[in-house]
Amino acid sequence: MSTLSPAVTADPLRVAAETTPTVLWNDSADPDELSRSIGFGAVGATCNPVIALQAIRAHLDVWGPRIAELAAENPDSGESEIGWKVVEELSIQAAAQLHPAFVASGGRNGRLSIQTDPRLHRDADALVEQAVRFSGLAENIIVKIPATSVGIVAIEEATYRGVSINVTVSFTVAQAVESAAAIERGLDRRAAESLPEREFGSVVTIMGGRLDDWLKSYTQKHRILVDPGYLEWAGVAALKKAHAVFVERGYRSRILSAAFRNYMQWSELQGGDLVVSPPFDWQARINENRLPVENRIDVPVEAHIIETLLEKVPEFRRAYDVDGLTPAEFDTFGATRVTLRQFLDADAQLDALVRDILIPAP
Repeated sequence: MSTLSPAVTADPLRVAAETTPTVLWNDSADPDELSRSIGFGAVGATCNPVIALQAIRAHLDVWGPRIAELAAENPDSGESEIGWKVVEELSIQAAAQLHPAFVASGGRNGRLSIQTDPRLHRDADALVEQAVRFSGLAENIIVKIPATSVGIVAIEEATYRGVSINVTVSFTVAQAVESAAAIERGLDRRAAESLPEREFGSVVTIMGGRLDDWLKSYTQKHRILVDPGYLEWAGVAALKKAHAVFVERGYRSRILSAAFRNYMQWSELQGGDLVVSPPFDWQARINENRLPVENRIDVPVEAHIIETLLEKVPEFRRAYDVDGLTPAEFDTFGATRVTLRQFLDADAQLDALVRDILIPAP
């Protein structure tokens, strides 16, 4: 394990960006946060229904009038269609902020993630068609498709059709590995037909903090007593294992760590050729606390923690083993259901926000 001198960790995020292959993305497309994160060394950003809703609410002085303009320009559009036009515009603006990093990296970084509509999660063809359209919004757009049984089909087909993929709604090693394999199949199909080869920059997310959340909920519901500190390591363990499998198998996509709940979901992954995507407030706290930048990606989680979780928490085994879930089981895994419901609820809240602007309460 190599440790950088504490003297150079006044800005840990910048140090990590300049000295390790681990890259930083900002878990928001909010323009102000993204600008500051780029100053920390960020070379990517993401947007999903929850994030988009937060960014629009934070800048309602800008987006309120724009929503009214879009409604006037599109008199036949409902609130959902208008809301998604705002999400697209927000994403295009963020993509422009990241374009210099896209050019500098040859397309590997500098990506802005835009998520497919969660209401399409049962329709692979609709997911693919929307992914293709989103991909055309800017050359550095990367499109988020969920790691569900339907999503795996869409991931392969969208990759084949030239879309750069960010796998989302993904919490387990099995989902990550199956998603990476789908990307490989899509790339191989392109090669077999001599379609243009380029750097797709595709990433496979594991929402480590949401896995931790689910396991805490599961153990409470099932009255399982385990050191709560151990559950803070579950997402980290899944991320480390998935990264090792990706390296071993030579997958062309990278692991992305998202849904932060503790700083270890940044610090324990340093040194890996992967992406960490904390919300901006987590980035600020990492810098404020001057966390050391250490090469820890290959340092395993302590064996007794893994052994205890495997023995006492069946849901952890399902999340940690490469074959812990079948694709059919991705849809019913607890964290998947919780997250899809949250994304769908955020969509409904965005509809309501647009509705309040178009039809103000008397």
